[in-house]
Amino acid sequence: MLSAAMNKGCGIRFAVVGCGHIGKRHAEMISRDPKAELAALCDIRPRGELGVEAYDVPFFSSLEILIAAKAELAIDVVTICTPNGLHAGMAVRAVEASCHVVIEKPMALTLSDAEKVVFASLKYNRQVFCVMQNRYSPPSVWIREMVDSGRLGNIYMVQLNCYWNRDERYYKQGGWHGDALLDGGTLFTQFSHFIDIMYWLFGDICRIQARFSDFNHKELTAFEDSGFVTFDFTNGGMGSLAYSTSVWDKNLESSLLVTAENGSIKIGGQYMNEVEYCHVKGYEMPQLPPTNPGNDYGLYKGSAQNHNYVIRNVVNVLSGNPAESISTNVMEGMKVVDIIQRIYALK
Repeated sequence: MLSAAMNKGCGIRFAVVGCGHIGKRHAEMISRDPKAELAALCDIRPRGELGVEAYDVPFFSSLEILIAAKAELAIDVVTICTPNGLHAGMAVRAVEASCHVVIEKPMALTLSDAEKVVFASLKYNRQVFCVMQNRYSPPSVWIREMVDSGRLGNIYMVQLNCYWNRDERYYKQGGWHGDALLDGGTLFTQFSHFIDIMYWLFGDICRIQARFSDFNHKELTAFEDSGFVTFDFTNGGMGSLAYSTSVWDKNLESSLLVTAENGSIKIGGQYMNEVEYCHVKGYEMPQLPPTNPGNDYGLYKGSAQNHNYVIRNVVNVLSGNPAESISTNVMEGMKVVDIIQRIYALK
């Protein structure tokens, strides 16, 4: 195979920064997309330690060195898959170098840092794509249509439950997971996908109350492992969020229960991957396509394997497809950060 520097085609060219589990998933999905090209990889660790032998592309040890080679490699998009606390600063730097940016969740750990990304994207006229791939799961697409169509009527109550396992197999000694500055907290790293789904469906929240606890992570993390949160929706109705990573051995569920004027719905499974209940006036539940399995990291599992849809969205938008818009834009990514920050402010 020719190196990427010598094999510039006509596809949208991506450089992936951060070659851990998620970075390698992005690299794989980019490589599979017929209208995308993997131009480069970047990580502070030696290439030989990363398991990226399948990708015959230039490798860089820092974002700055990568940016210096941007013109030679014709890089269109920088995909940021580094620890959470590095996302915003790297996004701003890539945008300043005239690259579009894909940011893994969360886009930042503070609202002020998220605002810097928004400002840079506007100043330099670059697109920023936030990765919230659970929006593509068939139950998510279906419940969005149910809400948007008005079929449910007024929304009364929404209950979001997120109960996962994250133990010493995940929070390894010397890693960034569990670090206050690089990880940010359970809601940022584990459950921001599901807060995004709730916001995507029902809008912003207010009148937040919360309780937090650290049941079995005191030696593993610098933050809580569990919480109860209640709130009202600015669009009407009330909601709650119960979450924990203290579940023994394996993930239990991530579920969303909606009680509304014309019926009730629950989507559940480990990552909201199945419809568990649907009883709505004058409505017959259709057969939905199967949901992609969760990301399997061996000793633990994450959210759905929908990154191929994220890459396809980026390619379509940047190729000028008039029928395509950014699936999770920078303002929506910032709103999820804002909601989590307001919850954590109650600690």
